[in-house]
Amino acid sequence: MLLTKIRLSGFKSFVDSAEIKLSTGLTGIVGPNGCGKSNVVDAVKWVLGESRVSELRSGQSKDIIFNGSGSRAAAGRASVELIFDNSDGSLKGMWGGFSEISVQRTITSDGSSNLSINGQSVRKRDVQDLFSGTGLGPRAYAIVGQGSIKNIIEARPEELRFLLKRLLEFQSIERAGERRKVASETVRQTSYGLMILFKNLTNKLKVLLHKPNLRQSIKKKFGKNLRWSMKS
Repeated sequence: MLLTKIRLSGFKSFVDSAEIKLSTGLTGIVGPNGCGKSNVVDAVKWVLGESRVSELRSGQSKDIIFNGSGSRAAAGRASVELIFDNSDGSLKGMWGGFSEISVQRTITSDGSSNLSINGQSVRKRDVQDLFSGTGLGPRAYAIVGQGSIKNIIEARPEELRFLLKRLLEFQSIERAGERRKVASETVRQTSYGLMILFKNLTNKLKVLLHKPNLRQSIKKKFGKNLRWSMKS
């Protein structure tokens, strides 16, 4: 799994539509203070389900929409889309068969919002389930901000132990969630297979029971204990 593109429009300082392409190696975003580098990280966290406005460095949800400037009018909508290369099949579930997966989140100035995966509207939980077990999420260890690095460097031994304990607990929960997801998918596929098998057997039985000699033989053997559900 690889994040290949980030598309932003109306999100914070990105008043115009922008696309950031990421390579397979390290990608750096360089610029002066205040140019919006941190807004890119905020955008990724927001799409992955972050709902705490403090983590997005905003006062309220709609503050992430471009608020206007001396030369530009305020935007009425903010949108961020993450494009993932899933050719290695890292992402499972109902979207696991797609080699490319798009996760998009939008919000309008009236407060309405929408989340979608490959153009299909979904719940926040569906996005979280999609990335379960990958280490990617709004509060996962895959995203480390400036404040987090500073806290780790300056942490006292007991604080560092607490952080490591939280990380191990998170990984354990992620693995358990992945096992439940795999088990649920196995049950779903098995149920579907049994339904198809039952349908095929029923169709074959209907064909056989329409043969007069076989039907009379069954009636003679089972008598009144046999209930016919088909019309002669």
